Amino acid sequence: MKDLMSKEKFTLISGPCSLESKNQIDKQFENNSWKYLRAGIYKLRSSPHTFQGLREEGIELISSLKKEYNFNLVTEVVSEASLEALLPVIDCIQIGTRNMYNYELLKLISKTDKHVILKRAFSATIFEWIEAAKYIKDYEDRVILCERGIRSFEASMRNTLDLNAVAFIKKNTGFSIIVDPSHASGNRYLVPDLAKASLAVGADGLLIESHHNPDESFSDAKQAISINDLENLKDELNTLSPYFNKELVY
Repeated sequence: MKDLMSKEKFTLISGPCSLESKNQIDKQFENNSWKYLRAGIYKLRSSPHTFQGLREEGIELISSLKKEYNFNLVTEVVSEASLEALLPVIDCIQIGTRNMYNYELLKLISKTDKHVILKRAFSATIFEWIEAAKYIKDYEDRVILCERGIRSFEASMRNTLDLNAVAFIKKNTGFSIIVDPSHASGNRYLVPDLAKASLAVGADGLLIESHHNPDESFSDAKQAISINDLENLKDELNTLSPYFNKELVY
């Protein structure tokens, strides 16, 4: 995961919010190879009646898919049990917004040798976010911060993307930082513009939800972009990256 910590790289991580089936990932790799795939196996959802992930079944499936397509897996760890179960297949641990304040979980993750994407809690200050990162051993070499939007008074979209925070982190700390425009907006039509703005403001990469059939996605269907739109965005970022002294990695 060294690309995520490199100042010269702009890393595109994409994939479905939730791992659903083998066919779903086959479609993701149908015409392209992706170095980094995000796919939720254990899902924390606001409603107990929504899809919670394939869990143990998903681990077995993703293990065979990794052998077939040779990708690095980025997935969320939600508990000590999920951490232990995922360790054989996970390449980069994602900590979601609900668990940024779960310091005991962060301490457990600190005992692994994995890189960690630490999402900002939707009500967290930049100071609280950075202090949470420090619970992880060797955080300067292992933690990638992820701006995913904060809760504000604005109700026309899911969250408010705080690009101020991205610029501040890059100017005042040594952290690498990526942006999740999918959760920030909650609307797929806004994702490409927010992604390009993230590159311009100095981010080191993106975490984007994509799906071969977004409207039928088990999780967060409105914010997932299609594989075709992901390809178009990749091409645009490839063109723009050199203007910001970056090389696109995907």
